[in-house]
Amino acid sequence: MTWGPWCMQFARLRDYRGRGVVTTATYEARALGVHSGVGLMTAARLAADAFLLPADFIAYRHYSEQFKMAVASIAPQIEDRGIDEIYIDLKAFRGDPTRTARSIKEAVHTATGLSCSIGIASNKLLAKIASELDKPDGLTVVSPADLIARIWPMKAFKINGIGPKSAKRLEYLGIHTIGDLAMADLGLLQTHFGRNYAAWMHAAAHGRDDRPVVTEAERKSVSRETTFERDLHPRQDRADLTAILVALCDRVAADLQALGVRGRTVGIKLRYEDFRTLTRDHTLREPLDDPADLLAASRECLRRAPLNRPLRLLGVRVGTLVQVGEITEDPGPWAQGELVFDE
Repeated sequence: MTWGPWCMQFARLRDYRGRGVVTTATYEARALGVHSGVGLMTAARLAADAFLLPADFIAYRHYSEQFKMAVASIAPQIEDRGIDEIYIDLKAFRGDPTRTARSIKEAVHTATGLSCSIGIASNKLLAKIASELDKPDGLTVVSPADLIARIWPMKAFKINGIGPKSAKRLEYLGIHTIGDLAMADLGLLQTHFGRNYAAWMHAAAHGRDDRPVVTEAERKSVSRETTFERDLHPRQDRADLTAILVALCDRVAADLQALGVRGRTVGIKLRYEDFRTLTRDHTLREPLDDPADLLAASRECLRRAPLNRPLRLLGVRVGTLVQVGEITEDPGPWAQGELVFDE
């Protein structure tokens, strides 16, 4: 494989030393086990010859806005799910939905020069799975009749909401595929995952999802979360957790800025090794959308959380949103410093 001169200005991943995490990875890197949320030191062991590219959130926000404007010019009924993901309600369109999808893909490419993958299905859960099947630049239709033949053979973690830890626990129970999960005893799932999560997984495996495409409701919060590949202890793995938190704050801040909003309530979400979940919120005098301010506010939340047990998930949320144009006073600066995962 040969590389163009552009790559000479970037360092190989093998030379990385630090506590950062992967924001995203090319398909070649993903094939080697490098995914979003993986520590860069771990990624260096998996893909030493890969190039480490700097994040450019200004560019991401610009292309995100152009992408959504292009889609809205054809199909305005959109649920915004962040900087690079949306759901589109196509019920108002008659005829073959793939024709509309091709028009959307052409509009996005014209506006941004980028490709996008589209999944068409009867609900959001199946559409999400369909959108992942033929990346990059895919257009995939999944009907209810395709459930057994196309969806059930897939690994259980392909369902959005089943993370690596849950997938490993399912495998321990002999449940490897979505079909296995659909056929699993609900009582067994409840014993190991709790009533609500078990019921959701079982319904999802059967392709059931009654969530509407929310196109007009005012967004109440913006959040990002990461399920770890292994449990991380707040003390022994403090550096890894700090890097993950920094990356989450960067992503949430980018989402806020792309949406043109700021938030007054910052929250953290912790899920422990036993699947118990804890949240803590902190309300600010002035709204924020800056990653450094968000990191500082997240630290305030963590000071009120028990940090003496291993964690399997960390999340950051910003609520009480206001449009930037409605803000009359700039938010005051937060004290900055390294996050400490101590009580």
